[in-house]
Amino acid sequence: MFLAICYTGVRRYRTGPVVDGPIPGTGVALQLGMEDASGVIGWLDAASVGGVPRPFERLGQTAVRSPLRVPRTCSAPPNSRLARLGQNSRWSRDGHRATQRSQPLRFHSMSHPLRTATPATDAVRGARDFLLDNVYDYDKVVREFRWPQLEEFNFALEWFDVVAGEHPDRAAVTIVDSNLDATSWSYAELARRSDQVANWLTSLGVRRGDSMIVMLNNTIELWEILLGLLKVGAVAIPTSTLVSDIDLAWRVETADTRFAIAPASLAARFHLVRRGTTRVSVGEQPDDGWRSYSESYDAPDTFVPDGPTPADSPSLLYFTSGTTAHPKLVRHTQVSYPVGHLSTMFWLGVRPGDVHLNISSPGWGKHAWSNFFSPFLAQATVLIFNYARFSAETLMEVMDSHEVSSFCAPPTVWRMLIQADLSRLSRPPRELVGAGEALNPEVINKVRSAWHNTIRDGYGQTEMTCCVGNSPGQPVRIGAMGRPMPGYAVVLKDPATDVLVEGAGEGEICLDLRVHHLGLMGGYHDADDLTAEAWRGGYHHTGDIGSRDADGYITYVGRADDVFKASDYKISPFEVESALMLHESVVECAIVPSPDEVRGAVPKAYICLAAGWQADRHTAAAVFEHSRRTLNAFQLVRIIEFVEQLPKTVSSKTRRVELRNLEAERVAAGSDEGQYYDRDFR
Repeated sequence: MFLAICYTGVRRYRTGPVVDGPIPGTGVALQLGMEDASGVIGWLDAASVGGVPRPFERLGQTAVRSPLRVPRTCSAPPNSRLARLGQNSRWSRDGHRATQRSQPLRFHSMSHPLRTATPATDAVRGARDFLLDNVYDYDKVVREFRWPQLEEFNFALEWFDVVAGEHPDRAAVTIVDSNLDATSWSYAELARRSDQVANWLTSLGVRRGDSMIVMLNNTIELWEILLGLLKVGAVAIPTSTLVSDIDLAWRVETADTRFAIAPASLAARFHLVRRGTTRVSVGEQPDDGWRSYSESYDAPDTFVPDGPTPADSPSLLYFTSGTTAHPKLVRHTQVSYPVGHLSTMFWLGVRPGDVHLNISSPGWGKHAWSNFFSPFLAQATVLIFNYARFSAETLMEVMDSHEVSSFCAPPTVWRMLIQADLSRLSRPPRELVGAGEALNPEVINKVRSAWHNTIRDGYGQTEMTCCVGNSPGQPVRIGAMGRPMPGYAVVLKDPATDVLVEGAGEGEICLDLRVHHLGLMGGYHDADDLTAEAWRGGYHHTGDIGSRDADGYITYVGRADDVFKASDYKISPFEVESALMLHESVVECAIVPSPDEVRGAVPKAYICLAAGWQADRHTAAAVFEHSRRTLNAFQLVRIIEFVEQLPKTVSSKTRRVELRNLEAERVAAGSDEGQYYDRDFR
């Protein structure tokens, strides 16, 4: 058997002559030299040695960067060109069934003094294993689950590195690029690399409690820097790469941070950021005044922390998605997200050894939910697909090729998926989940029909981990988010009277603070007034309205400030949107109130059309007719405007507040351009 030795760090473009000869002390012949920019340096007869020899450990890496995917075993001679390797060799990956499809190569990463379990590790593992062992027994889990009691805990040092010691060769992160080339990094390699990054951060002056703007794409540097910051005890501020220069400067000022990291291509976005901020550049040669992330490769690769990490110290600062107001800065502790996501792991159904694919962008809470803490708690592999342009067909190809076990996506992705031929996916994932906004029944039914599996919805916020969800193996009520997750005391409160809603009914989704919720934030950063408002009366108020049935299933109604009245009838945008989504012309829609002198407001629909439909009177007539057939009289859509896309937050939530403002401005100006009125079609 032959293994490709590759190096994919900053120095991967090193060149030099080909060297043939035995490895000292092994008698194993090695041909060493740069094949091409793929990063393949040589071939090693692995049958003769137990792993990559120590003299060449710095060349070790866990995957091949190549235009081709390399099978684990092949019969190619050591001097074969990589381009001659067959792509369809049959092999087995980590105990999974053999496949004719290509997969990324993985082999032993370089050695690293991995850490042993602590009492805190054991406490977290005990809680984790209870959830895994009873994943299909919802009643037992809710009744008996208890959060671990932790005074000190460091997720990177006391969990990730311990897992790396137990499963060093398991892929922690696999990234598939737009050309479908895949690269994997093992748990052991990320443990070693994040030690190196932690040491380098310390050399920059980052200390325990310091914060850093982390404005990166889905590249491996994101996982390295997050783990490195955790090891130091510093605080990450995940930030979308889409934020404007003004917003970025405001965030740096609001968070009072002195450090930031971003791709070199976004350096110009920092021109308004205050002086004195240490700026780190990833990728190209940095501008003057920037430090290069490549410097971190010269740091020592064994990190020694300066002491234990208090469980209640901050680990993350998140700006909320701002669907209705300016973003607030949520402060999470060393355990609220890192350990609190046990509830999310339970909802996702992710298990040890799984390959978990989540479609989300860095910079918002859901990325940490499904691309960091939950899969790492489960000892699974995070699969990332960095597509240049979304294609449902290509996404399904990646899911098949990498044998995805669990798949999570926001409603926007699910709505685009059902426009394609879902039968092209030959092996649907075991777990299908959606988050961000409630899924419409039409989407759930189409996926169920094609994949013989049901998308399980879930609910949480930046402020908390998953607190309501349809857990694996439980009956799913179409349209319902599910039931309270283990460790969460979820109640409904009447938003008008602040009285608890008993049994079936509708009210604001709240958490009873008499119960310890480990997954709840530590509060809003430097905003005691906002924290007190959110926690008024002994309850955490989410601002979301839900409806609970007799069996405890909660259905999302809408944001408290999205719900509006028309002719004194309360209108839930989600209910109307769900009805419109049943029409074949509607891919996506948003309902907002349109000011009306007589009724106070009437429902208006902003609609994105499916392929083949025109934004004209014929389509408007069809949608109005559908509205009359499927909605109550007081819910009827009175105005339609066709749009190319809806305004979204970075977390794919529809910004109805923006649409409300646009509609109010249109009505005030007396403009009818692009509007279709129900009264004209009767």
